Amino acid sequence: MRIPSSGRRRLGINLTPMIDVVFQLIIFFLVSSQMAQQEQHLPLPLPEADSGSALSDETLPRLTINLQEDGSLSIGGRDVTADRLEELLTEAVSVKGSDVEVRIRASRRTPYRHAQELMLACSRVGIWNVTYAVHRRGEGER
Repeated sequence: MRIPSSGRRRLGINLTPMIDVVFQLIIFFLVSSQMAQQEQHLPLPLPEADSGSALSDETLPRLTINLQEDGSLSIGGRDVTADRLEELLTEAVSVKGSDVEVRIRASRRTPYRHAQELMLACSRVGIWNVTYAVHRRGEGER
């Protein structure tokens, strides 16, 4: 005996593509956060200071720029030329707003003129919140 049906097929939602996208996003954020953390630990002998305040994890967006002794720059683990620097800083201001903070990680042996060029580039694009990464005198490198 045949059971009568209403003729409608049961439709379901295929969740496989959505799960794939979610996993891709998770992987992307894990990798990008690891890169940001690794940039903070690049071997760079930072200068020492007698005074200063510890970094707080406030909500201000921060852009970390590594400055080597020869004046070469790297942002986010990628080498950046001086010509491209202002373009990237302008992008950061347009994306994150004028509250963006630039954190300079300069080697203690870097001539000041390189840091000055970097600060001038920041001021030309409207970034006024510039800080330096240092070690407290006597604590040395961690």
